[in-house]
This record gives sequence, C-alpha cells and structure tokens, in this order.
Amino acid sequence: MRNELPEKSELKNPSNFGIYKKDELGIVAKLSECIASRGGNILSADIFVPQNKQVFYSRSEFVFDPARWPRVQMEEDFLKLSKMFNAMKSVVRVPALEPKYKIAVLASKQDHCLADLLHGWQDGRLPVDITCIISNHDRGPNTHVIRFLERHGIPYHYLHTTKGNKREAEILDLVQDTDFIVLARYMQVLSGNFLNSYGKDIINIHHGLLPSFKGGNPSKQAFDAGVKLIGATSHFVTEELDAGAIIEQMVIILLFTIAINVESVSHRDNLQSFVQKSENLEKQCLTKAIKSYCELRVLPYEENKTVVF
Repeated sequence: MRNELPEKSELKNPSNFGIYKKDELGIVAKLSECIASRGGNILSADIFVPQNKQVFYSRSEFVFDPARWPRVQMEEDFLKLSKMFNAMKSVVRVPALEPKYKIAVLASKQDHCLADLLHGWQDGRLPVDITCIISNHDRGPNTHVIRFLERHGIPYHYLHTTKGNKREAEILDLVQDTDFIVLARYMQVLSGNFLNSYGKDIINIHHGLLPSFKGGNPSKQAFDAGVKLIGATSHFVTEELDAGAIIEQMVIILLFTIAINVESVSHRDNLQSFVQKSENLEKQCLTKAIKSYCELRVLPYEENKTVVF
C-alpha cells in the first residue's frame, strides 16, 4: 500500500526519537514504516551498530502533522515499537509541543560557565528552563550574576559547605522537580548517596582533557607538565571523581600545528593566559553537551561510554 505524504507546507513540529537495543533484522524498516504510515517524513537518521557487540543505536529526526498524528498516539506507536524489539531504552520528544527540560545549575565561585549558561538560556540557544542556581559561594547583591537572576526571577540559593557538611539533603530538596542537573564548575564532590537519591543524570564540565589531569587544578597540572594541547571535557557524574562517561571534548593545540580552534597555546603562555583560554573552551564544551543531551543525541554505550550522534 502506498503511503501518501502531506505537502511540505503541512509538515511541522521537528521531532526526535532515540532507541538503544539488541541488534536484529528489520529495525530500520519498522521505524521508517511507523513514521511514514502516520504521514511523517524523516529528515535525518543516524545508526550505529558496534562491531561484534550485537547492539543497535539509532536517532531519527522527523516532521509530522499533529492533526494526522496526535502526540498521545505517537507515544503509543513508539512504545509498541520499542516493546516489539525489546528496546533497552527509547525516547521520543517533540520540543515544540512539550515543556523544556527543567534544570538546576550548581556553581562555585567562578562565574564564566554559569554566566555563559544564563546568557545562552536568555538568547534561546539552550533548550532548557533554569529552575534555580545553587552555590556554595555567597555572591554579593551587585554582582553581574545576581542582578541577572533578579531580573529574570531565577532563585539563587547560597548553601555554605564544609568538609563535614556538603548540604546535600538541602540540595536534593531544591532539585527534586528537575529533569537533570548541570555542574558549572561546582567544586564539590557529590556523594554516592546523593547520586542514588537524585536518580537522574548530572552533567559536569571538567577544565581538562580527561582522563588526563583528573581532580583539582587540572589547568595548573597541565601547565606544569608543559603540554602542547589543552582541553575541556563534559561528562556524566559518577561516584568516582572525573570518571563518568564522556559526552563532549574540545581542545586547543600548539600554534603552527593543526588549527582546530582559533585560539592556540604555546610555550609563550603563562598560567594566567593558559587558564583564560581553557575557560573559553569550557563554556563551549558545556553548552554543546547540554544541547546534545536535550536533542537526544547522547545514548549509553557499554559500561562507561556514550554514543553521541
């Protein structure tokens, strides 16, 4: 039977569907048939089947007419498809019809990643709603960040922490209604109890190219080691410090080699300029990781890896 597609002017509401399951024949055909039978049109499709792993990863972006394919029916169709193939994980999202992801941002003293996230949210570059900022640093009332938050009605919660009291119970109360948490240079280690109690994803930015230079002050570690390549890493948070699955990495390399970024690092850099270049990279890396996550581009792979479409 021939499936009639609507005219392009009728197709709207770009949507994403991600699936992770055991590999078998017919998955792509069934997925395409499901979308086309409801009058949808696939714009892009990414597929990854690791060699000798017998698992299947896919992300499809498609448009549809909600008059022909109501959102509730779409959920039922994809749930049926997922059950048919015993999917380990599947998610469908229609950004135009659904609330944005709600996030809490945890930050310490440094402002660069936090300020960049706030401006990205204000400009619409980040598909999230920021419910609150939580910090172990008491910012003054006339600081740029506090003035921005007051203008936009975003609560700021200052929780003084000590080695013996990380204020995790209070943080949990503040983040219960969020979809995930972002650590924008939050310089406290979250405990396993906190991670288990929260039970959702937490994305961190590390100012170093993991797995090198883990822990505190990675920029100084890298500078003292005389590296010719510095980077930033966005990763999921686990109980082990700086060991979660990597989502995004960006680098700056020595001038006169391969030009990956506009900026470069060389033997002429002092620690201050080295750190400044690293901070610029951190902002880009964290923003890209959040966008990829919200667009269903990030899928779990093996024990501690990710597939990022």
